[in-house]
Amino acid sequence: MAKFYTELTDELEQFIAEQKLFFTATAPSKGRVNLSPKGIDTFRCLDRNTVAYLDLTGSGNETAAHLKENGRMTIMFCSFSEQPLILRLYGLGKAIQPRSDEWQQVCPHFDLLPGKRQIVVLSVEAVQTSCGFGVPMYEFKQGRETLLTWAEKKGEDGILKYWQEKNQHSIDGLPTGLLCDQQAPVSPQ
Repeated sequence: MAKFYTELTDELEQFIAEQKLFFTATAPSKGRVNLSPKGIDTFRCLDRNTVAYLDLTGSGNETAAHLKENGRMTIMFCSFSEQPLILRLYGLGKAIQPRSDEWQQVCPHFDLLPGKRQIVVLSVEAVQTSCGFGVPMYEFKQGRETLLTWAEKKGEDGILKYWQEKNQHSIDGLPTGLLCDQQAPVSPQ
């Protein structure tokens, strides 16, 4: 049975901390729904109603474009272990780029990994759990280092060029706001 909460509990935060994979879902008012799997240790619970993840450079930037347009987002975790559970976080999100004032407030929560692009922050309006009885059991083997290795090889100049070529607009043509007037990546430390 589904159960709703107004905020995260200690138990749900612990469940989140144990997961190796989560999914993000966004959609523009008109256009394609985006559903993305996320791995690597990038997710943080900032407080009972605020979560964030370090968004790494990828082939597209749909989430940022959709959040810029309407802010709607769902993040889902599901257990692949013997104890089944699905956890959904519903709310309004925003993408914070390294050049913004907010970056300095949020970035200390993360290890700033190669290829860091932005931090996505979700203001959680509702939390839902459901049984997960239909989710198969899997064992975690290991994380993939491929994305981090790729970003390291590209370097900051290569990442900037990649952003300019592939991360400025969604597949439906919406702007992502990633670079705007910025000419070079900021090295936030």
